[in-house]
Amino acid sequence: MPRVPYACMVETQSADAPESGVPAVSCSRCGREWDLDFEFEELSAGNRAVEQFALDHERHTGHFPDDVTPWLVECQQCPDGDQYLTERPARRWATVHARHTTHTVELQPPSDHGPTEQITGN
Repeated sequence: MPRVPYACMVETQSADAPESGVPAVSCSRCGREWDLDFEFEELSAGNRAVEQFALDHERHTGHFPDDVTPWLVECQQCPDGDQYLTERPARRWATVHARHTTHTVELQPPSDHGPTEQITGN
């Protein structure tokens, strides 16, 4: 089954499904490949199946599958931070944290999506 790269850091990109119509995701660290029948049939994830798989994979293994690079948010004053697959929730977290704490938060997009940005609280 062909592997489908997924650039989940950009909401407008989508994975092209192989001839079977079901995308496959691979992870070289795990040495495995998965088709996403479960995400489509059992979880009803629809067009978010690859994103759902990537989030579940990271949650259970501590790393993302191949070709998935998250947006990173990291507070510069406290140990708080998180990672997101799209810009909108990453930016929201950074803005809300900075607003409530007056801390500076670093918003780091995937490497090919521009420079790191500093979000400051007022």
